Amino acid sequence: MATFILIAGGWQGGWVYETVAELLAARGHKALPITLSGLGDKPAPAANLDTHIKELVDVVRAQPDEVVLVGQSYGGMVVSGAADAVPSQVRALVYVDAYVPDDGDSLWSLTSPRFRDVFIEGAKADGLTCAPPGHLDPRCRPHPIGTFLQAIKLSGRWREVPRKTFIGAFGWEGSPFRDLHERLSGDPEWSTFAFDCGHNVARLNPEALVEVLRAQVDGL
Repeated sequence: MATFILIAGGWQGGWVYETVAELLAARGHKALPITLSGLGDKPAPAANLDTHIKELVDVVRAQPDEVVLVGQSYGGMVVSGAADAVPSQVRALVYVDAYVPDDGDSLWSLTSPRFRDVFIEGAKADGLTCAPPGHLDPRCRPHPIGTFLQAIKLSGRWREVPRKTFIGAFGWEGSPFRDLHERLSGDPEWSTFAFDCGHNVARLNPEALVEVLRAQVDGL
């Protein structure tokens, strides 16, 4: 049995991974979909990237064995920071159409002008949170804007994690991840996959995602 800790993208909570968690559990694994501060029922406009990373680190440290960290989109920032803090407890990192930062990067610096415009428009109401775009699931919540703007602090220890995987979703227009997928495809330290689906892989192609996740723990 392996433990998978699942981090959603912007505006979303652990509910994104409902089907993925069920499929993993049916195969004998433990799945922990996490809803970070401000993305559940209780607002947390002062939360920043450090807040979310610490929350994930606390969950990792509470597990008795190594874990697989899975981050979708914004969640790539969070799993990178947690893996950098506790690399010895992380068996694998899986980035699902996600940002993969270096030290000093922020989601703002890594994303495209299209999404910067989305963040600016979404933050007009209070300047503290970014309202979810109207086409998203009604369970989405205003995202603490500091988590998008704060630069990540990385020592580089996250690179010690033995397995690193990137999944690119190529079934949607305007993806900021295509160049990243191409670059990582040529890096021997990474495994890469290309899915023909939209950005929200966990909901649009959960079966294929679970197969990639299970491959991270072959031999356990």
